[in-house]
Amino acid sequence: MKIAVVGATGLVGQEMLKVIEQRNVPFDELLLVASERSVGKEMTFKGKTYKVISLQDAVDQKPDIALFSAGGSTSKEWAPKFAENGTIVIDNSSAWRMDPTKKLIVPEINGHVLRIDDRIIANPNCSTIQMVLALGPLHERYKIKRVVVSTYQSVTGSGKGAVDQMMNEREGKDGDMVYPHKIDMNVLPHIDVFQENLYTKEEMKMVNETVKIFGDENVKVTATCVRIPTMGGHSESVNLEFEEEYDLEEVTSILSKAPGVIVEDDPHNNVYPMPLNSHGKDEVFVGRIRRDETQPKSLNMWIVADNLRKGAATNAVQIAEFMMENSLVF
Repeated sequence: MKIAVVGATGLVGQEMLKVIEQRNVPFDELLLVASERSVGKEMTFKGKTYKVISLQDAVDQKPDIALFSAGGSTSKEWAPKFAENGTIVIDNSSAWRMDPTKKLIVPEINGHVLRIDDRIIANPNCSTIQMVLALGPLHERYKIKRVVVSTYQSVTGSGKGAVDQMMNEREGKDGDMVYPHKIDMNVLPHIDVFQENLYTKEEMKMVNETVKIFGDENVKVTATCVRIPTMGGHSESVNLEFEEEYDLEEVTSILSKAPGVIVEDDPHNNVYPMPLNSHGKDEVFVGRIRRDETQPKSLNMWIVADNLRKGAATNAVQIAEFMMENSLVF
């Protein structure tokens, strides 16, 4: 088993390596791949020193699986080259997510659709992953009619430059600006670029990806995505309208049994999910589960997850594990 991590020097790439180590993903050979400016750089993994290699070198070595987190343009150019050599590419960018010929996967929800000839597999947007993981079992039971979601997203979702901007502002230092405004002590209702319909690209990702993952165009989603000055994870306020009436205790029971979900819901004792507590964890945390008293068959909930873990690296590694465990690697 030969595994390549493309974008190994970036935030998500480094997190992928942590997840591979922590989950004891089996491999015989590991390739650390990055852009030309990082080629030759030395990185340590499991006590062994590796030299970063180029994309072309990685293609030539024909890895069985390549975990990509190197941006959409790199993926568009290089993922097909890996795939042509038989490599399974699991891509964390938005390049392939809405391609009708590529599958968009959260293993616990729709891993069953994967087949042995899937060579390029898309990893969904971080905000979408944590939401559908919690909503999937509820949709199966009650059929979701409509989702209204507002996100509160960590600066880590914008990469190291955004973290640096926030910390510089916090310390009163000048530095490069990733965002169009100050982020520390502020909130930006603006993630990615605005579209013609006045929604941002991030908001439309949540709309379109949720429908694709569920394979159900009857699920209507509307989103407002907000950047906040936190690190550790993304949070979401979600309002659901079901087609069928629900029982609140049953909802909590379903979520408690859902794979990858942990319910933290004891508001009288101040127990509810927070990004501070989700940091470094692979699970999606759900709390503040309560009936929407203004609308029949409607529910409010609060969903939190580490966007670099389940929202990116962990989900990608889980797809790789699923392919290996189900003998879909050749």
